[in-house]
Amino acid sequence: MKNAPLPLAVCITLWVAGCSDDPSKQPTCDGKFFGLPSESTGLDADICAPECRCGDVSFVATIHLEEEINRLAATTLIAPPPTPDVDPYAASVLPIADTESVCTVVPDDNMPRAYRLETVRADTAGDGIITHFNACGLCSSLQDLSVYMRYPDLTTPVRACAMLSVTGPDEDSLACIADLGFTDPCAKIWFYNSRNTRYECLGPCLAALEDPYQFPDGSLNRCLACDEEKSGPVFKAVAGRTRRNTGLASAICRPCAEVGHLTHDYSAVVD
Repeated sequence: MKNAPLPLAVCITLWVAGCSDDPSKQPTCDGKFFGLPSESTGLDADICAPECRCGDVSFVATIHLEEEINRLAATTLIAPPPTPDVDPYAASVLPIADTESVCTVVPDDNMPRAYRLETVRADTAGDGIITHFNACGLCSSLQDLSVYMRYPDLTTPVRACAMLSVTGPDEDSLACIADLGFTDPCAKIWFYNSRNTRYECLGPCLAALEDPYQFPDGSLNRCLACDEEKSGPVFKAVAGRTRRNTGLASAICRPCAEVGHLTHDYSAVVD
């Protein structure tokens, strides 16, 4: 894998010396993949690990313990987004992710373990705690973050939930995704994403049932590659939070240049 420049939003947030609007002048990331390989991944720790080096900056993903995850799940988001009832994949103009902003958590002083979400420019985060790169969306809550932390491999359980729509009503698939612990808005965009992938990628996904997630060169199998192309852009725009832009290692290993360098300390909310 070729070295790739560090995204400017990451540079801005980390204040890395030498970053600029010119990608050729930005620091480059090493050739390793970032992730937490499982038996399904197809890559080992020599190729993929929960750490990256970009220029002079090293980033090691934090291991989040069960107690911390449970405390995040028990927080309250003030003014949460409404649960969508219209499939964004069916829109005449598809949504586009706001990659020049970050989503911040702002503790609420009037209620214990409560907070608000604010989308701000990447270089003006203010007093908020950056919880992911790109604008806030349906999966930006700390409850949804707790699910991402709890399940490094979401591909397998969400795929099993999606299969329920093949033999039964869509409501069964949606309920299955929600049972993983997602908020209702986040569960809905995961459902829309999986349904769109089933429509667009059924052939490649059936062909890749026995394949690992990735091949030795790090490329995705046919199903995941199709999902990335056909469903990924809308999901990123609507969900807001992804594992990559949150700095969480998952069972799908990603090039370091695609990973947001974030640590997560929400003691101001949960304590």
